[in-house]
Amino acid sequence: MTAENRKIVLGTRGSELARTQARLVEKAIQTVWPEAKIETKIIATQGDKARVIDPRAGRKGVFTAEIERALLAGEVDVAVHSAKDLPSETSPDAEIAAVLPRAPMDDVLVSKHRGGLASLPEGATVATGSVRRKHQLLWKRADLDVIDLRGNVPTRLRKLAENKWDAIVLARAGLGRLGLSRSRTETSFEGRQFFLEVLPCEIFLPAGGQGIIALQVRANDQSAKELVDVANDRETLLCLQAEREFLRRLQGDCNCPVGVLAKIDNGKMKMRAQVFLGESAAPRQAEAEGACDEGEKLADELLQRITQE
Repeated sequence: MTAENRKIVLGTRGSELARTQARLVEKAIQTVWPEAKIETKIIATQGDKARVIDPRAGRKGVFTAEIERALLAGEVDVAVHSAKDLPSETSPDAEIAAVLPRAPMDDVLVSKHRGGLASLPEGATVATGSVRRKHQLLWKRADLDVIDLRGNVPTRLRKLAENKWDAIVLARAGLGRLGLSRSRTETSFEGRQFFLEVLPCEIFLPAGGQGIIALQVRANDQSAKELVDVANDRETLLCLQAEREFLRRLQGDCNCPVGVLAKIDNGKMKMRAQVFLGESAAPRQAEAEGACDEGEKLADELLQRITQE
């Protein structure tokens, strides 16, 4: 059976955003192979089932491990992940074979106040589920009361509306894929209006893989590799591989206060990293530049510059 006419089962989480991302994958494949028979299987992950995740235990794999297990067990053919949720080291029997083009990778402040981060009142309460974002917020606004936030995007917006919080921080890609950021400056959700500020990437360097939908297949499944390859954006995949290599060498995943971003322009890759160490308010930062296929070398250079500061 050839790749284009085999039945393919996508595995994904059940959130509205995850389902939307799976539909984007299906559309990308069927644009090239309209006869491909694609089904989607919803898989509940530990992160979806747990009411509370102990931050001391980290978040490595809590939104991806069960989907990867279903992939390796043959229950699904392609695991669809938000790349930033994937641990930097996954099973050797699976591989990220393709990625969709990267969506905007910025963070967004969703606020009850106009004027963005600088205009939040003294001591304002800002909620985020990311240790990285917490450190970045306090680096720029040490007066803020930064509290923990869990749940999918609609749940987080609902919590902002229901609580006496001033703002939350979300990924711009998720808001965009759910149709909640058609304007760069405001959004409405369930009858409430919120104000948006795209946070500057120089300060709010994103998590590795942010904005990227990753397609993971079994390492020995050549047919699935051929199928997802038609949806692959090569430059985005090179950037993701470089970012993940930096995280792997640093041993830092989404529970660590680390930002890393690779971009390719005219065949050159530029990488930036930002690591918050200890109790220091300011991060260590470094940049590296080289050929677009030198991600491993650039990751190593970044790590050396960060650790030698």
